[in-house]
Amino acid sequence: MMRGCCREIGRGPRTSWYVGLVAVFLSIPAVVVSHAIAMPARAPRSDDMAWKYAEPEFDWSFPRDHWAHAGYKTEWWYFTGQLVDVTDSSRRFGYQFTFFRVGVLPESLAINSAWAVTDLVMGHTALTDISSGEHRFSELVYRANGFLGAFPAAGDSLVAWSRAPTGTDGRWTLRWSGDGFAFQATDDRAGVALQLETLQMKPLLFQGPNGYSRKGVGPSAASLYYTLPRLSTTGTVSIDGNEFSVSGESWMDKEFGSNQLGEGQVGWDWFSLRLDDGRDLMLYLLRDGEGAVDYARGTLNSPSGAARYLNGDEFQIQAIDSWLSQETGAEYPIEWRIEIPAEDISFTVSAEVPNQENVSRLVPNLFYWEGSVVVIDLAGVRLGQGYVELTGYGSAVPLGI
Repeated sequence: MMRGCCREIGRGPRTSWYVGLVAVFLSIPAVVVSHAIAMPARAPRSDDMAWKYAEPEFDWSFPRDHWAHAGYKTEWWYFTGQLVDVTDSSRRFGYQFTFFRVGVLPESLAINSAWAVTDLVMGHTALTDISSGEHRFSELVYRANGFLGAFPAAGDSLVAWSRAPTGTDGRWTLRWSGDGFAFQATDDRAGVALQLETLQMKPLLFQGPNGYSRKGVGPSAASLYYTLPRLSTTGTVSIDGNEFSVSGESWMDKEFGSNQLGEGQVGWDWFSLRLDDGRDLMLYLLRDGEGAVDYARGTLNSPSGAARYLNGDEFQIQAIDSWLSQETGAEYPIEWRIEIPAEDISFTVSAEVPNQENVSRLVPNLFYWEGSVVVIDLAGVRLGQGYVELTGYGSAVPLGI
């Protein structure tokens, strides 16, 4: 169901997110759950003091920093992209693949047990058949104990892995090849699988000076954040056992930190757009419980890889259409007008499929919208493509738990 709207949703980070159900995860040997825990910004309590917090002077080193960072509470490797069937260019797909490291303890326990772990490994995979409008979603979570999943040390070919969801043989894996990432995921129940390889086409982009990405006014409301904005992508995707050889382009985000969201923030609107003129645009709006935007930032990346960092007063985003989920009752914006006056940017971003909502089977009341979008000018001419993530809409689990 489509309903028009003209709701101002901000002036110009997306943090990724986790559900605050760690105690439940620890109570059983292995569970399959979902995406998300972002702690509200505040002065650290005494029991938080051992966690590391994002600092603006972080000493980056690549490729080492593609691997996990122990001691930070949350970390994720996030891929989205658009793919085309190599035998039929009219058949197009959008996809999401994400691994999350959810910190349980900042240091290892002095207990010789496979269940005494410091991290959980979570995974989300979604595939949208843009031609038919069909959207599939899969999720998992396991203890990162070396048997169910793990985050190997830097230098290992594997960056992260886990068992596939219950009922499916095999693993989900993420690898670094030296020139790009390769990843695979399959879920027999959901009828979805992907196996993709990527090659870096453009320099790594820091989101914020030195990768220090502010998410609010608190002293620790920040993450360490970088992007590989353009990755050539090849491989296969499957829906219900029907396999397609595909090629296309992807966007990769990596973030880690311990205290990203500000007090009262419950969700965000996050945009990653690859423009056909070679520029890349990332914008985020963080919202409070009343739906008002209380923090916004962005990055405009030139074709050569030179970043311009945008404050919230340098851009405007206005929702101009919406979609109502019949499954969850959440109403999401699915079309926006974006303007950056100083860069002479004015265009529309539209969802390629209205229903790209990911609904957890495993965590009650957890859902969000993650979808492929197209960028067009005011005359309807295509300018680019990308992905949008929308969290905290409807009665979804608050993301600031």
